[in-house]
Amino acid sequence: MRKLIAGLLAVAATACLQAQSLSLVWIEGGAFKNPRSNYAGRGVVVPGFYLGQYEVTQREWTAVMGANPSQFPGADRPVDTVSWYDCIEYCNRRSAQEGLEPYYVIAKDRPDPANRTVVDDVKWTVTVKAGANGYRLPSEMEWEYAAGGGQQSRGHVYSGSDDVDAVAWYWRNAGDERLEDPWNWPRIQENHNQTKPVGTKAPNELGLFDLSGNVREWCWDWFGELDEQGAPPAGSTAETGRVWKGGGWMGGDFCCAPAFRGSHDANGRGPDQGLRVCRSR
Repeated sequence: MRKLIAGLLAVAATACLQAQSLSLVWIEGGAFKNPRSNYAGRGVVVPGFYLGQYEVTQREWTAVMGANPSQFPGADRPVDTVSWYDCIEYCNRRSAQEGLEPYYVIAKDRPDPANRTVVDDVKWTVTVKAGANGYRLPSEMEWEYAAGGGQQSRGHVYSGSDDVDAVAWYWRNAGDERLEDPWNWPRIQENHNQTKPVGTKAPNELGLFDLSGNVREWCWDWFGELDEQGAPPAGSTAETGRVWKGGGWMGGDFCCAPAFRGSHDANGRGPDQGLRVCRSR
């Protein structure tokens, strides 16, 4: 009887996670149509992929990782205060729980020779398993393509609108009242700015939410100058960390534009740092 109950619970847990995975949206591949993109007019073609309709929530994170690191608790809020390494582990664990092949190979005992930052004291060597169907972080190129509307792009400044307030939670509107003065951190704190439940602003052309604002989203890539094809040059290192995109509840409106590029040390955690998952197939 105990084995039967344990089996039923395992099936129920797997079904729950699989139901959550249904929030993935198929992103049709192609060339960049949003003229505001860093990749527009460069002849770059993005293969099709699946991307999370929402940022990973605290409910999803806790179901996989067993604990919630977020500074602003709420099951339907995006998870926050997660490092790039945390997100890599989350992707692999969620893949395993859903019966998918983990995408990343993580060598925690082998420092990454490409990681030359002095701040990052973790420096795991993380490589990818070709052909694996598990969850992963989107590349910067994939993220920007989807945020800009993909093949349905209308050329918006932000992800889904030219009006940042329609699609993004950012420093002016993420607190008790709207802030009109110049950006000021003590004022933001006094205003109780924080993350909001995912999907409470308008979606973009592809039905994706919060690609502008709420929390900054980790991408796979090292940060580096883009080459003529719009990609970080081969052999880029972590001297400036890993890429994040999309802006967040404490950031300016300019950070919410899909073309904006930010970076953070891979071991860095902050109350505005989260993720969105991706799958190749």
